[in-house]
Amino acid sequence: MKALTKEQVAAWRRDGFLFPFPCLTEGERQDCLAGLARFEAWLGAPVNASKDLSYRTMPHLLLPWVMRLATDARILDKVEDLLGPDLMIWTSTFFIKEPNSPTISAWHQDSTYYGLEPVEEITVWVALTEASHAAGCMDAVSYRGEPRQMQHIANAVENSVNRAGQVISEPFDDSDPVTMQLRAGEFSMHHGLCPHRSGPNSAGHRRIGLGLNFIPASARPTGAHRTAAILVRGEDRFGNFMPVSPPRAEFDADALANHRRAVAAYGATYREQEELHLRRYG
Repeated sequence: MKALTKEQVAAWRRDGFLFPFPCLTEGERQDCLAGLARFEAWLGAPVNASKDLSYRTMPHLLLPWVMRLATDARILDKVEDLLGPDLMIWTSTFFIKEPNSPTISAWHQDSTYYGLEPVEEITVWVALTEASHAAGCMDAVSYRGEPRQMQHIANAVENSVNRAGQVISEPFDDSDPVTMQLRAGEFSMHHGLCPHRSGPNSAGHRRIGLGLNFIPASARPTGAHRTAAILVRGEDRFGNFMPVSPPRAEFDADALANHRRAVAAYGATYREQEELHLRRYG
């Protein structure tokens, strides 16, 4: 183990989530917030209010500071202890809730529409501002050592922070949720099959989270589309994903082209997997 204890790894295998982990210094966090401010100035609107919501997705392909987080040893050492030495960043997402807003996420599992095999994906959720219960932090329930895909319905949740608006539609035991509060600069990790949700932001500040989605290099897309991924540690001996390059500068032409290609493949996969999931579960 590089960064996690045996007890933490055992808890991960049992529950599918771990938190909190310190990460960013205050100076680093402020640099990230300044980077987000530049991004929103370039967009001409807050990320969630942009005319093109694709910019909410995969900011690691546009913003060097996000890519630096995706390659930060303080994060990757812990991910490696769970997924192995060969790691790829598959996607990333801004999860922003404005002050005193009704934005939520219903109970869901991240991997439902990802179309990846094996289903071994880890979301590292970095709190760029405080993610308290009042601010609408995540709640999670343990999968009790038996992760499985549950039935979902898409586009069924109003005011959803998730664009798909998905929700688990089968009965499951959500009677003992764990509130995953994070201080600004900390991060949590959860498995793609870990059921989780978040409430509205009743606090007076923006709840700004950045999700970084990591997969083992041995993973592969299962559908008709080849999604993009970037190797961030170890070796890619498989070549299962569309190659894209890290951004050299914010919003340069190559970065924008990479982003368009990657988001298009991701969106096509998501739509395909929504249809396949509906066919399977009815």
